[in-house]
Amino acid sequence: MSHKIGLKEAISIGIGGMVGGGIFAVLGLSVSLAKGGTPLAFIFAGLLALLTSYSYVKLSLAYPDRGGTVKFINQGFGQSVFSGGINNLLWVSYVIMLSLYASAFGSYAPNLLALTDNRSVDNHIYLSGIIVLATAINYYSIEVVGKIESFAVVVKLIILLIFVGIGLYGLPGNDNLHQLAPQNWEGTLQLITAGMVIFVAYEGFELIANAAPDIENPIRNIPRAYYCSVGFVLVLYVIIAAVTVGSLPFSEIAKAQDYVLAEAAKPMVGHSPSLP
Repeated sequence: MSHKIGLKEAISIGIGGMVGGGIFAVLGLSVSLAKGGTPLAFIFAGLLALLTSYSYVKLSLAYPDRGGTVKFINQGFGQSVFSGGINNLLWVSYVIMLSLYASAFGSYAPNLLALTDNRSVDNHIYLSGIIVLATAINYYSIEVVGKIESFAVVVKLIILLIFVGIGLYGLPGNDNLHQLAPQNWEGTLQLITAGMVIFVAYEGFELIANAAPDIENPIRNIPRAYYCSVGFVLVLYVIIAAVTVGSLPFSEIAKAQDYVLAEAAKPMVGHSPSLP
């Protein structure tokens, strides 16, 4: 008898799927596009994610299957060349997303290791190294992958929540708070463009669909799992965006575009004089 997944576990799957490298990778780029309107762009992307999750709720209830999105595409278009092409496109998008996450790691790792004055390793070494390490772990044991993923999600959430807590506490007295004013927002087209870029940070809630056959009381819990996970992440991301834009000048955000969260954290927690 297979283990049934409760509501809390299902919500954790959705949050864990979304709170990954996306927010670290796209935040700097989104600020460069939307400027002070970045929180609004995150809201726009989050609303798109909620609309998409509505479709996923209906599909997950109608076709509960561990194939998730692949199952939905096959049900909609049949097992044809077209559906095969769409599924391959989905696979390519995952490869691109993983590349984005690896690139983000390659940008953040040197800043972390700068705390020990170790700056001799090129970013590309970190980028390639994390891909090789992740591949080796996946090859070794899927059980180990699951444990590492669960631990990593908790760590990321703790880091982001601490960032939000400290940031909100110091935000009222920050000299850069005025950057959030409407006069510093970019135009509608750029806000929408930023929202499209940001949407990658919301990808991952669809993993709930893969777990749908194992979720207990699906009619009640599947909709709640989708909406609660996306809603929580939306609020978290909007606050992170507001804290970042309100903490750093736009010039510094542009300079540290690939590791802007690390840069935004420095004024909050202090940093060694040896850091860049």
